[in-house]
Amino acid sequence: MDLIVIGQGYVGLPLAIRAAEAGYKVNGFDLDKDKINKLKAGHTTSPDVPSEQIIRLQSQNKIEFTYKLSNINQQAIFVIAVPTPLNPKHEPDLSMLKNACNVVAKVVKDGSLIINESTSYIGTLRNLIKPTIDTISDLKNLMYATAPERIDPGNKVWDMSNTPRLISGLTNESTQKAFDFYRKFCKELKKVSKPEVAEAAKLFENTFRQVNIALVNEFSTIADKLDFSTHEAISAAGTKPYGFMPFFPSIGVGGHCIPVDPIYLSYSAETVGLETNFINLADKINLSMAKNVAKRIEVKMGGDLTGKRIQIAGIAYKAGVSDMRESPAVQLMKEIKDLGAILSWHDPLVKRFSDEISIPLDPTINLGLIVTPHEEIDFSVWLDAKTNVFDLSASPMNYGWTKFL
Repeated sequence: MDLIVIGQGYVGLPLAIRAAEAGYKVNGFDLDKDKINKLKAGHTTSPDVPSEQIIRLQSQNKIEFTYKLSNINQQAIFVIAVPTPLNPKHEPDLSMLKNACNVVAKVVKDGSLIINESTSYIGTLRNLIKPTIDTISDLKNLMYATAPERIDPGNKVWDMSNTPRLISGLTNESTQKAFDFYRKFCKELKKVSKPEVAEAAKLFENTFRQVNIALVNEFSTIADKLDFSTHEAISAAGTKPYGFMPFFPSIGVGGHCIPVDPIYLSYSAETVGLETNFINLADKINLSMAKNVAKRIEVKMGGDLTGKRIQIAGIAYKAGVSDMRESPAVQLMKEIKDLGAILSWHDPLVKRFSDEISIPLDPTINLGLIVTPHEEIDFSVWLDAKTNVFDLSASPMNYGWTKFL
């Protein structure tokens, strides 16, 4: 079967490339015409897909990128890999997922397999994707499965091939078909009893991280008031050989998974009349960290940031990528500006964000803030100049200054 991957972002593009390398004839579809044209030229922001690979696979006719799906004359595999962000009210936004269903429904042929990789609420495959596509296509023999994405952009150890993949279909046949598809390029697959289990697992694994990060962020606030080092206390706790897993404080959580997935889990609970007080509190704590940290910085700087020249090192949500999705640095920048500081930032991977651009590290500033310590940032500029710096990063690594949080 041919493969059509709906969505060519951080999830869909690596999947399309892996499948093409495994021997599938792939159509990489995205409604963003500019993105498709860049992919055709070999340009991408994905840290997991080199330009040369994109160009080579196209030249070998193993993959084609398109913003228009022509009629498909035979059974195919469709993988939905579109963003499922939060709307301005901090609620699930399923508009792109629903649109993807419409795209599939207009071209799919009976007997095709439709797999959802997009993260969403528990029951999405059974209660949203299948009814939508079945109704629009008016087909009776489509197969459906879910295999939630586990992409960590830029991770040099765990990638699509060696990260275990959860799979479940609405029927035994669809489960097996999905299993046979992924086994071509994934080393470890695990079938679960029904799609809801796979969907729940994806939400829970990132909610686990959200909750523990919130706990350690609250612990950091306690440490600040009682004048001890959070990092030292966590490292000390880590000497216990069982029953403990270290997390480190930060200015909040970023990326598509940790800030977003717990909200989809809360939404899932709400559909059956349950409240998720614990999850909601963790979300509240992490969302408040940027303001909390800005206030702590103000106190450490004498109680007034007015006119102070402050520079942030790294504004992407994690080190090693240019990804700005849900980056807590954005809120911290706003909070610091609101306190009267003159703010600049340096990020060799992001380079441009909103209407601002990255500038080189300035050793003459009043304060430097390490938020996302990319390997590409040369902190010797600040070290040699003995610049006043607060290290706000969640990394346990020592960059030359005591951890602030």
